[in-house]
Amino acid sequence: MSVKIVTDSAVDLPQSIIDEYGIQVVPLIVMLDDRVFKDGQTIKAEELFQGMREGKVYKTSQVAMGDFVDLFQGYLDQKQDIIYIAFSSALSGTYQAAVMARNQVLGEKEEITIDIIDTKCASLGFGLVVYQAAKMAREGRSREEILAAVDFYSKHMEHIFTVDDLEYLYRGGRVTRTTAFVGGLLNIKPILQVEEGRLVPLEKKKGRKRVLKRMVEIMKERGEGFASQTIGISHGDDLETALELKEMIQEELGAEDFLINTIGATIGAHAGPGTIALFFLNKLPD
Repeated sequence: MSVKIVTDSAVDLPQSIIDEYGIQVVPLIVMLDDRVFKDGQTIKAEELFQGMREGKVYKTSQVAMGDFVDLFQGYLDQKQDIIYIAFSSALSGTYQAAVMARNQVLGEKEEITIDIIDTKCASLGFGLVVYQAAKMAREGRSREEILAAVDFYSKHMEHIFTVDDLEYLYRGGRVTRTTAFVGGLLNIKPILQVEEGRLVPLEKKKGRKRVLKRMVEIMKERGEGFASQTIGISHGDDLETALELKEMIQEELGAEDFLINTIGATIGAHAGPGTIALFFLNKLPD
């Protein structure tokens, strides 16, 4: 029996890929006032972004340890080895909850192997890691080969993104109220990146066009072999801008293979509508 790939809903992969490769996705929690939703199941990204435009404030929470206990116990009963590829531990407690659940379920048992990997990645950068693992699992590659690929892709995945409204980053504690206010007045758009699993400001540009141009420049500076890798673009309900960025990358860097999808509700609740995120490898595997 081949290894089963499990992940969580911060992965932001298209449902078509999840279905095609049989990826098990555990939903994170999204909250609105006293209502609790499961990301991707009882709340969709488009609904969340529309609510945010109307002024609704959503909060998020990690996967509960009990949910992982139930999930892992099911695989133990089936004697199915799994690799759980997790959202960055610097942005969510989900990874730690999974580790504790594995320890509780397995104890000293050796019937199955449950590997839990902290990718330190997010959104479709995280998704590209999971996508590679799922393709290898379907090919029948060994657990060791898949784990090595996950490690490589996680360490070499670049995350470059911008948000349309700094207010949402302010609510999430990423920028100060003054920065958000002044940025809105002056049409200042931040460019951010992920370092060691955390969101880190990189640069600021005035205007959307300049931001997109600079994102492509950063990609050129950091990446390689663009025609030989899948480029990820995720967006906060703004497909038009995502396609514009894709066209710029095609023209400037010769990339051919793209994966474009809406940002899911978990990450969208913090980034907000209009977010544009770009993901690529800074080094190709041998």
